[in-house]
Amino acid sequence: MEDLNQNAANLANEENVTNDELQTVVQQEAPEAVANDSDTNNTNNEPQPEVAPQPAQEETAHAENETETEPENEPVVDYTTMGREDLLAAFNELMNDDITHIRNRASAIRNQFNLLNKEAEKKAFEAFLAEGGNKDDYHPANDSVAEAFFAAYDVYRARRQKMQEQIDAQKAANLEAKKQILEELRTLIDKDEETLKQTYDEFNAIQDKWKAIGEVPRDQMNDLWQNYHFLIEQFFNKVKINKELRMLDLKRNLEQKIQLCERAEELIVETSVVKAFKALQELRNQWREIGPVPAEQNEETWQRFNNAANQIDQRRREYYDQRKEELDQNLLAKQALIEKATELTQEAPQSTKAWNDTTEALDELLKLWKSIGPVPREQNETIWNQFKGIIDKHYADKKLHFGQMRDEQAENYNKKLDLCLRAEAIAKREDWKKATEELLQLQAEWKAIGPTSRKVSDKIWHRFRSACDEFFAKKGEFFKDIRTSENDNLTKKTAILDEIKAHQFGDDKEENLNAIKDFQRRWAEIGHVPVKEKDRIQKEYRTLLNGIFEQLKISAREAEENNYRERIRNHAGSNNQHFIGNEKSQLLNQIEKMRSDLKLWENNLGFLANSKQADLLKEEFERKMDNTRKQIALLEAKLRILNEASEQKEQESETKE
Repeated sequence: MEDLNQNAANLANEENVTNDELQTVVQQEAPEAVANDSDTNNTNNEPQPEVAPQPAQEETAHAENETETEPENEPVVDYTTMGREDLLAAFNELMNDDITHIRNRASAIRNQFNLLNKEAEKKAFEAFLAEGGNKDDYHPANDSVAEAFFAAYDVYRARRQKMQEQIDAQKAANLEAKKQILEELRTLIDKDEETLKQTYDEFNAIQDKWKAIGEVPRDQMNDLWQNYHFLIEQFFNKVKINKELRMLDLKRNLEQKIQLCERAEELIVETSVVKAFKALQELRNQWREIGPVPAEQNEETWQRFNNAANQIDQRRREYYDQRKEELDQNLLAKQALIEKATELTQEAPQSTKAWNDTTEALDELLKLWKSIGPVPREQNETIWNQFKGIIDKHYADKKLHFGQMRDEQAENYNKKLDLCLRAEAIAKREDWKKATEELLQLQAEWKAIGPTSRKVSDKIWHRFRSACDEFFAKKGEFFKDIRTSENDNLTKKTAILDEIKAHQFGDDKEENLNAIKDFQRRWAEIGHVPVKEKDRIQKEYRTLLNGIFEQLKISAREAEENNYRERIRNHAGSNNQHFIGNEKSQLLNQIEKMRSDLKLWENNLGFLANSKQADLLKEEFERKMDNTRKQIALLEAKLRILNEASEQKEQESETKE
């Protein structure tokens, strides 16, 4: 009974895990318990109860909500450049898609529409006041666009609610079905024994029906699984299956788990990370449902499955790490454009030609902005508002021009004086993160403010700068220990570089790749290093690895081409030509898009030549251009592979005819 309670506790833990965020690193549990360990002391050769395998708990729970948190093939669309009417049209078009695959895009459209709607309401109110109206008398005019959008969004929410109700109803039905199976199992235990084979066949049929039923409400899982495994143990105690039949069952379980291992290993070369991860979750669920295997093969079988699962999990983590890196690089590029726009508008032009030149320069920056991909969602609105605010301010200042220059200088002085007061207040605080953000925001606002009179310009600037210096000096003292940790990380990375230089690579290409992957994994696990050493140590690391790849004649492109060729080779069936046609179309569209972006970047590099931020911008865009050229070359190689496959398919068809 003590063993039964332990099994029930393990199962409760297995079924009641929480669903972490998509970015949570999946932790694997220990291999499944050996089911027949007690055979040594079982003098009556009585069969032992099945022990639930211990799969990766967090992965299992995460898969239950996969359709909500990570819809497959949902594209990422940048709606920040659309107007309200365009957003309404985009949302209505989106409503024609499957409701389970539009959540992120619907949310992005709603957020952008709310932002633009607030701006429109603000402008209408300001116009009312400018015309001499009293703010207490103001009533917003009817807005047909807003009414239509919010009505459409209500329909969308109702559809999602209905879908969730259907899911809940299905789970409730599954719960009742599993309760009915428990009653069937109790009946089987209580009734008189028939032949051993007939009783065992009925038991297997009950197990198959249990496994075929889908999810149940989470709050019912624990009791349900405890009752199920308790009854299974009671069944084994009743029918006293002989050890030979038990071994046959263990062998059948071994064969099923070996098949799951083979399917998991096939997923390693699956090109779609999302598809591979979802399929792995299904395999993990099936693994949990299968009973124990012979003790001498238990560890080996679990390790084989777990090794394949770990590789798929690693690919998934690397995919999201790469995605995050791309978003961060786009953020850096857009921040550089903000700095460039700030520089262009920092000083008011002194002539009409200068005003026009600045306007043209800002228009070019806006084109570059649109060609850069998305940034992290939590910073998208802020950075766009910064950039858009700079452009809006330029056009507002342009209307005033020379006639209001003196008034602007006085107003700018008052604004900067207010920033000084706010900065001096922040300098006394010790909530470092929030205070830093606010102080940096004040600095950004300071840069956006125009010039003041020369008589007070230096004085007001020194006052603001003194408040900033006072705050950052206090913050630097507080974070002295953090810099010590960064120095330790620098020492660790330097040690890895020495290991790489000392490592002797042999002739086994796979062994060499595994050694390099191990170095890369350990490097990635080390935290931040001092900022002044970051570029140097990273450059040395990349140069060293690139030299090793060149020496061993290994390239990422070679690996990806081989994987793609294998994928095309494995895709068989009557729809093979249709599949190849779709692949060609997608590749051609991607190549055309990349070539268009490449041409735009090449045309605008000359425009950035005289900027104080030119080095940063040119380096970033040259990096993006180089990566794009490599991607185009890879896509063209894949296109050649498709053409070869298509020709081979036609030749096979002609041979059959």
